Amino acid sequence: MAQPVAGTAVLGVTVSEVQAVATGWSLKKSVLGKSVYNDENQAVGKIDDVIVAPDNAISYAIVGVGGFLGMGKHEVAIPVSQFKVNAKKITLPGATKDALKALPKFEYAKQ
Repeated sequence: MAQPVAGTAVLGVTVSEVQAVATGWSLKKSVLGKSVYNDENQAVGKIDDVIVAPDNAISYAIVGVGGFLGMGKHEVAIPVSQFKVNAKKITLPGATKDALKALPKFEYAKQ
């Protein structure tokens, strides 16, 4: 694979990509800190983070379950493909607080 020549690498987005970016989801405004509901309209957790995989794909949402003021919260990683978004509500079909708490706890890699 050839190395890019100085001054020839494309930075940012192209004009044709601007519209796709403008109509996409803002994680800060539309996802982070939002409640996650099951298909019975019960709140089962909140989205604490979104992980971007090394291949640059957004792969997992980190959902915090339970706890009070951040104490005793159990965080789990859920593939973003399992979420449904309808009318600005984030749904995880089939989820319950107990089912999420039973999943392995997510922990950030030590760096």
